[in-house]
Amino acid sequence: MNTTTPSSPPWAMAAWLKEQVKASKMEEPDKETRREELWEGYERLPERRKEVAKKRLAALLSVEAMIKAGHEADFAYGRVAEELKTSKSSVYKWRAKVRGKRRDDWLVHLVDGRIGSMGRAECSDEAWEIFKADYLRLERPSAESCYRRLKRIGREKDWKLPSLKTLLRNIARGIPIEARVLCREGEEELDNLYPAQRRSKLHLAAMMANDVDGHRWDDWVRWPDGETMRPCMVAIRDVFSGKFLGWRVDKTENREAFRLAFGDVVENWGIPEAMYMDNGRAFASKWMTGGVANRYRYKIKEDDPVGILKTLGVEVHWTTPYSGQSKPIERAFRDFCDNIAKHPAFAGAWTGNSPENKPENYGERAVDLDVFLDVVASEIREHNARSGRRTETCNGRSFDETFAESYTKAQVRRASPSQRRLWLMAAEGVTASRKNGEITLMGNRYWDAALRGYRGEKLTVRFDPQALKKPLSVYRLDNVFIVEAACIEDAGFDDVEAAQEHNRTRAKFRKASKEMAKAAVTMTPQEVAALVPSFERSEVRLTPGIPQIVTPFIPSKPIQERSAEEKARLDAVAKRYTEPKVTAPVETAADRYRRAVTIEESIDAGEVVSDHDLDWLDLYTQSAEYRSQKRIANYKVAVGQ
Repeated sequence: MNTTTPSSPPWAMAAWLKEQVKASKMEEPDKETRREELWEGYERLPERRKEVAKKRLAALLSVEAMIKAGHEADFAYGRVAEELKTSKSSVYKWRAKVRGKRRDDWLVHLVDGRIGSMGRAECSDEAWEIFKADYLRLERPSAESCYRRLKRIGREKDWKLPSLKTLLRNIARGIPIEARVLCREGEEELDNLYPAQRRSKLHLAAMMANDVDGHRWDDWVRWPDGETMRPCMVAIRDVFSGKFLGWRVDKTENREAFRLAFGDVVENWGIPEAMYMDNGRAFASKWMTGGVANRYRYKIKEDDPVGILKTLGVEVHWTTPYSGQSKPIERAFRDFCDNIAKHPAFAGAWTGNSPENKPENYGERAVDLDVFLDVVASEIREHNARSGRRTETCNGRSFDETFAESYTKAQVRRASPSQRRLWLMAAEGVTASRKNGEITLMGNRYWDAALRGYRGEKLTVRFDPQALKKPLSVYRLDNVFIVEAACIEDAGFDDVEAAQEHNRTRAKFRKASKEMAKAAVTMTPQEVAALVPSFERSEVRLTPGIPQIVTPFIPSKPIQERSAEEKARLDAVAKRYTEPKVTAPVETAADRYRRAVTIEESIDAGEVVSDHDLDWLDLYTQSAEYRSQKRIANYKVAVGQ
């Protein structure tokens, strides 16, 4: 290592300086790197400063053009300065800045290097921290109110404060936008600063993925039981096409509505490969998603039943609630809020989407449930058939057309009849009729010949509560399937044709039963009687056993007569409880006033009055009763009573 000191010879000092200069040149960035840095700095400048640099470049180009045309340099600089209304020396300075520079880099070298005053107005650290803590809050107070509070504190502490604009400018410069948004607007707005993920659906096909969610309608609906409330719909939608495949409406978002809506999808379209849902109570129910390892809802037990989705091989994907990116069905629900909830058939029943957005005719009427269901079904069909959809899969077509094209090419699994019973509602402990095995459920009767063997027994039935006229599935209590029992329709009282048909079927039933009985019993009772051997009784003499000794009855001792003292004591007790109680007379307002007058007269006469009476009189004379009684007494004196 070469070291030098001030006492080193001149030749050594010169060599050392030469090495230092060479080393410093090696550490400097190359010219291309400096050019890139200059241009990057130029791009970050505001437009007004860029315009100034462009005007200077145009001025220098004009000077060069005039010199090439034969004019003197001094004349050219002066003429350009006059046109720009600036001094000639300024134009010379601009030319000096670009001397020796590349022609295509003149623009970045002509940028004004002055960046204004960077001095910070006087403000104590404590005042700055107080303003930040007050302003950067989720309540989002106005800057003016925060500044007023800061000035009140500053007067007590004798602070010299900068202006409000200066403080806001310092916050904008010194605190990142992410921190400001998080402190004043919360995490949801902070997430909006990050670009959302755009998910493509072109690689999917119909029935490869469905999403499901619940939607509370903004309409008053009158239910058959007379209750008026806002209904809730559980809907299932195809992710690829956007088509709504199934939905059920109920009073709440519950597992039965989800189960029946899923059953409609499987019945009409097949079994989806995957289902996207949040872990709400209705969707994370063990009857639907039991057995899914990541079902973070309720306590997971080893003996939990396997849910319908896992039984049918549907892959469950849990999503973030209220997330339109992961569950696009929520975007469609926003369309329903306008296209369906505000339908003219629901005029007067719309509730508004928030308490602050109630219409003037709020609560004017309620829509009957059957009308509501008809309109919802019609408008959802229109929603599916509407053309001009701009999604990447529809490309101008409707949801129906997009789904149909893909569905005809897709391989969709279909459910067997036994699998279809999985999503029906179960009712345990239904007792079959003791006469014929008939089952009564919600006012409807169901029967099949196989139920005759289960008369009077408790059974389990599975049914669709919104389609009670369809056959229901009957099981034993140990979940063994018995039969599909059809609904028995009621006939009119004067319907002769229905009565004749009933008689014909009953006659066939009797004839078939007789034939079955004849086939089952092959012997007559007489033939059985002939085979029974006769029974002859043998006479056997019996000897008596050991006689039993009977214990005679001995009466108890007679009750002794009570003494005279005991009788007197009992009579006294009976008299005390039977004699009427003597109650003290009730003191009236007039009695209390007369007592007060008597005490006052005694005081006026100079008589001795007890402290107890004086205290009572002092309290009583302050009461409203005393004043009213005194007015009555004065009135009686005035009228001569």
